Amino acid sequence: MKNTKENKIIVATGGTGGHVFPAYSLAKNLLDKDYKVEVITDNRGFKFLERYKNLKLIINNSTTIFSKNKINIFFSFFVILLSFFRSLIILVKAKPFLVFGMGGYASFPVCMAARVLNIPFIIYENNLQFGKSNKYLSRYAYKIFVAYEEVQGIDEIYNSKIIKTGNIIREEILFQELPKKNISDELSILILGGSQAAKSFGEFLPAIFSKCIKEGIKLNIFQQCVESQNDDLKSFYEKSKIKFEVFNFTNDILKYFSKAQLVITRSGASMTAELINSRMPFISIPFPFSADAHQEKNAVYLEKKGYSFLIKEAEVNDKLFPLIKSIYKDKEILNNMIRKQASYSDKEVFSIIRSEIEKLLNGKNSAR
Repeated sequence: MKNTKENKIIVATGGTGGHVFPAYSLAKNLLDKDYKVEVITDNRGFKFLERYKNLKLIINNSTTIFSKNKINIFFSFFVILLSFFRSLIILVKAKPFLVFGMGGYASFPVCMAARVLNIPFIIYENNLQFGKSNKYLSRYAYKIFVAYEEVQGIDEIYNSKIIKTGNIIREEILFQELPKKNISDELSILILGGSQAAKSFGEFLPAIFSKCIKEGIKLNIFQQCVESQNDDLKSFYEKSKIKFEVFNFTNDILKYFSKAQLVITRSGASMTAELINSRMPFISIPFPFSADAHQEKNAVYLEKKGYSFLIKEAEVNDKLFPLIKSIYKDKEILNNMIRKQASYSDKEVFSIIRSEIEKLLNGKNSAR
């Protein structure tokens, strides 16, 4: 096969962390393997990705058409139509042989433009619930990559397109030297979340930790929060005599994995996959307003597998303290979870994806 630098791949992604970070991980791996890659995203995704100077980024904003408000639907239709025409222009200029749709608003019009231009596209779904946009695109997709074979919501007529790749996550997570835990009578807890989750967790979790301290449970808290919460959280933990460290968004999350014994997080597919591959026991608190309740479905599945605990946000005040108390008294609970997580791995994800790309390339070259 000819040098793959002659063959360009477009990676199209929405702007939330759950879409952007898998998109970056995929793009980086392909670049490292001598593919030429460009990433199309929206303004939100650009803010995440602009720090990576090795990526060529193209901004193409879009929106969702799924709304109960008729005026919003009418407005969204024209935004998406404009994004679609911009996508056509981008793809005509770029001349890719393949498009990856990683999910999110910005990926939908790009995939539809690829369809019109007869460019093969692949869609990726890492949640247990197939997304609305992906459901529509599945009829036209060349392949459907899924993280878990138990994914729900895909029409059976497209089963022949489905390939279980595993979760697309950062290679430094996949191939890390697993962190060694310090033996201590404290329970070290890491709280993670994007901007919305970090803010919410900063509002209702500290009071529960204060209750733990009053009950004689020794804690060491590492809490991700938004910058506006830094001073209030520091003041609260100091007054409550709780060992703590607060931090804002960081790319070096692995250093906190080595410090913590337990993680509290939302149930986004990318973050939970990173935790499982890092053998980090965690408590999922699903975002209650996620589309199609996909975060709750992720959390239910992972709890059944024994990879995590699940507490709904409405039940946090009743259930989180007893769970922390049980774990503090019996650390073997966490060890059992680590053993369950050790039965799972996403290390083959990139080799599976590249194998499918090579099949497409070989077919393209043999047709010339």
